[in-house]
Amino acid sequence: MSEEPIFQTLHPTTHDLGGFKVHRTLPHRERTTVGPFIFFDQMGPAKLAEGGGIDVRPHPHINLATVTYLFAGAIDHRDSLGTFATIEPGAVNLMTAGRGIAHSERSPARLRADGPELSGIQTWLALPSAKEEIAPAFEHTSKDRLPVVEGAGAAARVVMGTLWGAASPVTCHSETIYADINLDAGGAMPIDPEADERALYVAEGEASLDGLPLERSVLYVLRPGVSATLRSAAGAHVMLCGGAPLDGPRHVWWNFVSSRRERIQQAKDDWRQGRFVLPPDDSGEYIPLPVQRPLTVSYP
Repeated sequence: MSEEPIFQTLHPTTHDLGGFKVHRTLPHRERTTVGPFIFFDQMGPAKLAEGGGIDVRPHPHINLATVTYLFAGAIDHRDSLGTFATIEPGAVNLMTAGRGIAHSERSPARLRADGPELSGIQTWLALPSAKEEIAPAFEHTSKDRLPVVEGAGAAARVVMGTLWGAASPVTCHSETIYADINLDAGGAMPIDPEADERALYVAEGEASLDGLPLERSVLYVLRPGVSATLRSAAGAHVMLCGGAPLDGPRHVWWNFVSSRRERIQQAKDDWRQGRFVLPPDDSGEYIPLPVQRPLTVSYP
């Protein structure tokens, strides 16, 4: 008898933010990482109020890379490097914090009157210890530059790394796999052991793995070395993520990730004392350092 493909099941913590919900499966009390992924949030799906939108004020990061990927809507990104970029569905924003960066994320003004949509995934990747203090950088990759692999009633966009023989152009600071799998009704896609650590997440619809039903908004960590087949009877949107194990434990506090506790303490002091540079075209306000132990990230 073959081994069951699911090794661990991580149910989300859900935060209702007044216009949309965020489902967070990493970090989790039972597991903090899958490959380099140390943070996994699903935003929405939601239709925000007319005249409204999201306004994540400038805030800092260190020693990690953020990956933003949308299913619907758009977000304007601004950062302390002077970057301005609008991300739309199917494109990728990779922001490498390295030794330190500050950024904001807001709904575009052109979409606010009718009430913008919001649906997507935001993840953080812990940088390898040797790269934690590299120079900050930003990289936008358009939808048409990401390879799409066709399956049986399925299409998988390779967001990062190499999967099904196709390679994404998005920078990987360590071995990483990340894909957006769309299954039609009756569709199927093979999930091969192309990384030491892998997980599946059903963002929309319904799916099963080798006949085992998968719940929405749950992160399923797969058994190493096991192949399986992802299927959907009615259609689904599934994310595959993972990569090589981290090279040691990571500490997480608010928006900071590091292999060294003292580095997080330094980042806290730097933000408190105004030593981070703010985005030049979004510097009128910022998220203050929390007084008490915060949630991992803020969405005010």
